Amino acid sequence: MKLTPFQFLDLPRRMPRELDVAVRVLGWNEIYGSFEAPQAVEQSARCLDCGNPYCEWKCPVHNYIPNWLTLVREGRLFEAAELAHETNPLPEICGRVCPQDRLCEGACTLNTGFESVTIGSIEKYIVDTAFKQGWRPDLSNVRATGKRVAIIGAGPAGLACADRLARAGIAAHVFDRYEEIGGLLTFGIPPFKLEKEVIATRRQVLEAMGVVFHLRTEVGGDIAFADLLRDYDAVFVGTGAYTAVDGKLPGQDRAGVIAALPFLIANARRLLSPESAADPMLDLAGRRVLVLGGGDTAMDCVRTAVRLGAADVACVYRRDEASMPGSRREVKNARDEGVRFVFNRQPLAIEGETGVSGVSGVRVGATQSRARDEVAALTADGEEVLPADIVITAFGFRASPASWLAEHGVALQDGGRIAVAGGLPYQTSNPRIFAGGDNVRGADLVVTAVHDGREAGMAIARMLLAG
Repeated sequence: MKLTPFQFLDLPRRMPRELDVAVRVLGWNEIYGSFEAPQAVEQSARCLDCGNPYCEWKCPVHNYIPNWLTLVREGRLFEAAELAHETNPLPEICGRVCPQDRLCEGACTLNTGFESVTIGSIEKYIVDTAFKQGWRPDLSNVRATGKRVAIIGAGPAGLACADRLARAGIAAHVFDRYEEIGGLLTFGIPPFKLEKEVIATRRQVLEAMGVVFHLRTEVGGDIAFADLLRDYDAVFVGTGAYTAVDGKLPGQDRAGVIAALPFLIANARRLLSPESAADPMLDLAGRRVLVLGGGDTAMDCVRTAVRLGAADVACVYRRDEASMPGSRREVKNARDEGVRFVFNRQPLAIEGETGVSGVSGVRVGATQSRARDEVAALTADGEEVLPADIVITAFGFRASPASWLAEHGVALQDGGRIAVAGGLPYQTSNPRIFAGGDNVRGADLVVTAVHDGREAGMAIARMLLAG
């Protein structure tokens, strides 16, 4: 196909091949395929190169999106991969899990009268294809400085920080309690959104850059935080937000009520190690499942429950659909896979039959939607009980500050989030300790954690290499 200056007039937006619903719910593979080179070129050519790229400014890491779209159109794949990594240490991951409909693609100029450029799918294509063809970050001009930094947490913030430190010639040692890197990228996000081979490839890339991983290592248990401060020139804390928000629902301690994160982690571990013993919480075959919550974690739970063979899966949310905080694409995917949605219903209690410890349903009250920062108001429409055998709570997550933070002079914000108000970006009240990601922001996006880790890594490098 001949490319034209106004490609968007001749060619509509197209996504990569999508697995048929009947097929994809039987397995765990990513539901979206990948572009081949001709499709990536054609879709890249739809970009207007509008001069004031709203897509770039809406992107939390401010990717040079029009620039690498041009490089794809010109067939300069390795240069596109290099440029993608200038702003984003984990572009192949963000290309898969970012809510592009609310970020770069949502801000695309073509949304006014035309459909946006398929930015996320092209970002995924660039890096996946470049890796397959042998491209790797070029650190040939980097010289070791002799400086060492300890990173606590191998999630997106920690990995992004490690990338920037390695590029500055600073040895990055990453400590994580889990058996694999990635944090929630590995153990929270299901493989139908992010296959774990993608994380494995990124680990190989980082290790080739000199990053060292210390896994199955709990800071404060297996190794003292004081030892890290003693042995390293600085510390970055990227421990995420793992404490579930407590809905304080009567009956939530009944058997059959499951918190979202343990549920998703158990399934991830089962898929990573199929020979491991079966986890009872994953026995959903033939059962009625209600998921309480409206964010992306709730969507991960409902779609996982479908694949685990639940007979009926419903998502209960206290506001209307337009107020849901998660990705519109994920809501559509869940609906396509047979998930029912019950909007404007506030969970009031987990019900169970008299004398039985298990769950029989969730009592809910009708609500009227309000602004997202206000409590959804119950209406006079009364209450009802939604039948269920299993209830999964997905009300969100909060930071879990470790005791060793306060012991070393790190100030906290309300809710346990780490305060970063030092003289450098993401520097805490202890000048040798930096932090970023969900433990600073509260539960947020993967791409915002990547941003924080990137900025913290560069700030640490400036501090250590000054003078």
